[in-house]
Amino acid sequence: MKLFYAPGACSLSPHIVAHEAGIELQLEKVDLKAKTTSGGRNYIEINAKGAVPALQLDNGDILTEGPAVVQYLADQRPRANLAAPCGTMERYRLQEVLGYINSEIHKGYSPLFNPALGAAEREERVAYIQKRYTFIESQLQKHPYLLSENFSAADAYLFTVTNWAGLLKVDLSKFPSVLAFQKRVAARPAVQAAMKAEGLLQ
Repeated sequence: MKLFYAPGACSLSPHIVAHEAGIELQLEKVDLKAKTTSGGRNYIEINAKGAVPALQLDNGDILTEGPAVVQYLADQRPRANLAAPCGTMERYRLQEVLGYINSEIHKGYSPLFNPALGAAEREERVAYIQKRYTFIESQLQKHPYLLSENFSAADAYLFTVTNWAGLLKVDLSKFPSVLAFQKRVAARPAVQAAMKAEGLLQ
């Protein structure tokens, strides 16, 4: 399988899941502005949405959207326990929190990457994101990871998007459990391996 990624973007999440699961992926870097890959391909021909991640399966099919990609990868290695079996309530809880991260936190950060965003709009957007972390903080006060004592695909996604807070100057100091979570996840060998592969760590 091949993962089309941009360093530090939301594609880091499936990259982490693959390392956690012991799945070896080919990597192809994407220039999201030029919509080209490091191999010289037109990325729009690979993923018409123009976003990462995109996972090319061994049969040539392309799977997109981070929450779908991380679940697919987790299901390839059930023993890694990164996603509960389909049909269980635990699986629906995973999908529930993946949906929340996707719609409320990930998309909350997105406008902040626009350098033309005005000060008032930025202030509103930061307040919006901070409010959404209130729920995440309450979950992480119960156990070290979002769903339980065990790391899951949702934790890879949360870590990835929360990692943008420093770059985008979003103050998370009111959320000590979130900050502790970030340090805990950053120390995981699989996370460090994924980040090194993307040039995010030395």
